Amino acid sequence: MADRSDHLVAIVDDDDAVLDSLRFLLEVAGARVATYHSASDYLADAEVRPDCLILDQHMPDMTGLELVERLRADGVQLRVMLITGLNSPPLRGQAAALGVTKVLEKPPTEQELLEFIAGPG
Repeated sequence: MADRSDHLVAIVDDDDAVLDSLRFLLEVAGARVATYHSASDYLADAEVRPDCLILDQHMPDMTGLELVERLRADGVQLRVMLITGLNSPPLRGQAAALGVTKVLEKPPTEQELLEFIAGPG
């Protein structure tokens, strides 16, 4: 398995069980992980500079796509995986327009997560 210790993965999801399971899986794979319960929590952490971002689409204060839109408006171009319980063509179209790397139904597989954090190529 490739060394992922230099990767910082940020995960934003309002579901504690999802945060815990994704954190565990990625840390076992060697990634550094920062977790946030909301888009607002993520935006409030000015110190975080992740290599990639894993976002839930359906969150109470701001959706995953709304967060991506805000980041893009601020010039942030990191890779984003959007996870959702309702993966639809309109959602995928909006995500593609914002440059979201992957849109996957919950729960993403271990393979999908590891390929995503490893990056392109």
